[in-house]
Amino acid sequence: MISKLLDPVLIKRFFTALREEGPRQALRKVRVYLGMIWRGGGRSSVMAAGRAPSTDHLYLNGIWQDLARGHGFHVSQPPAVLARRRKIALIGDLNLPQCRKYRIEQLAGFWQGRGVDVTFAHYQDVPRCVNALQDATHLFEYRLQNFPVVTMYRYEARRLRLPVLYDLDDPLFSVSAYETYENMQAVEPALKAHFLSEAPKYLEAMNGADMLTVSTPGMVEHTRLYTRRPVHLRRNFADAETLEQGRDALARRQEDGLFRAVFASGSRGHEVDFALIQDAVIGFLDADKTRRLMILGHFDETLLPKALHDRIERHGFSTYGAYLATLAQADCALMPLTDDIFNRCKSAVRVIDAAAVQVPSIVGTVGDLHNVVVPGQTGFVARPASGWRDAMEALARDRSLRHQMGKAARQDLETHWGANDGAHIISPEVLDWVHR
Repeated sequence: MISKLLDPVLIKRFFTALREEGPRQALRKVRVYLGMIWRGGGRSSVMAAGRAPSTDHLYLNGIWQDLARGHGFHVSQPPAVLARRRKIALIGDLNLPQCRKYRIEQLAGFWQGRGVDVTFAHYQDVPRCVNALQDATHLFEYRLQNFPVVTMYRYEARRLRLPVLYDLDDPLFSVSAYETYENMQAVEPALKAHFLSEAPKYLEAMNGADMLTVSTPGMVEHTRLYTRRPVHLRRNFADAETLEQGRDALARRQEDGLFRAVFASGSRGHEVDFALIQDAVIGFLDADKTRRLMILGHFDETLLPKALHDRIERHGFSTYGAYLATLAQADCALMPLTDDIFNRCKSAVRVIDAAAVQVPSIVGTVGDLHNVVVPGQTGFVARPASGWRDAMEALARDRSLRHQMGKAARQDLETHWGANDGAHIISPEVLDWVHR
């Protein structure tokens, strides 16, 4: 049992869950896994039975030897090219639900809508990953380090003459971003040291690709400090599932005369961001007893004044549909970010989520969020510190303004921030690279 728990891949997944989902959820996953081991299981669901994880990177060795001895190791063109088709093998870390949605599943749907086949797989599912490569024209990698098994996939891709694209939506490769990231104040020093030690492993994987895509203009700029590979934009967008689930959530919305401002936190450390607007929120709540603060996700409420505790509604994350249903009960969404390198790379997924359920967003000027808000029409960009309180007061005083802005946010999401070929969603160079 001990040897299984000390598997480096499992340790990595534990730290990822700890960072993204908090200690309670990470420890729950450990308990579930221990139960599986006790019952005689305990292998990852993506692992093929009967193989030790430590030998995954040797999976193709015998095949390569046979091909080399038979003079069939090298190919002139990828098989899919000869068949005049385009197919992407998308291999990534699929453990994080939000990342899987925005960087894997919606990307697959985007390309499939343009006549390009896509097969995606978790990088630990070796047989599926290898099979996906055999009839592909391109290899896309998402959020991968230079694990030995990843090196094997890359080697096979080069044997098959597949161009390689690497995709990332957080600056996991950046020591400077982690070292100055304010949210790291909420984690243990050892965990922060772990993140810093992992950064070069991400950068090495990135620099083995032919092209890089990242999720925001700020991240494009920062990534170019670390690599000479071409770096292009591929923003997160509102896919058909998001829009449909948003409609379902709106249909269940209930009015009760309260005004709710929501702060959503998908990982640890966002108390530092909330502290930027805490005084404004307290003043806003104190001005009217019908006002509430909704906290959605991870948050250490002991950092808030005790006088606020009876004015707070607490909700945990569950499924995406349930998250949107809770979000739809809000009247505005608050999205402050401290001004540091990591946050300047942040995407606008929270704005997308809020707009899907017709909730106007109040954002700052850090990250990509303000680029997805039309000031005064779909939400507010709070530039001075007083702007947060002023925006909340404007919406609380005028319910019709709230509804008007919410509808405008949803319409703008459907018409401008969906799965389209605009340069604001995906750089033209990426489209050309796949289709040429």
